[in-house]
Amino acid sequence: MTPEPHWTKSSHSSNGGNCVEVATNLAPHGTVPVRDSKDPHGPALTFDTSAWSAFVAGVKVGDFDA
Repeated sequence: MTPEPHWTKSSHSSNGGNCVEVATNLAPHGTVPVRDSKDPHGPALTFDTSAWSAFVAGVKVGDFDA
């Protein structure tokens, strides 16, 4: 049985609430759900752990900088 997601928002979030929340506690189950923090009862996108890891690595090296 997959546990309930434990949602967390980045500690770097200081832009007035325009944030996403991530439930990394489900990564051991192969998925990382992401949702809009302004709509906690709305839909969540789910990413495969390898896709999420690749995204985070890209963010860290600036692949998505404007």
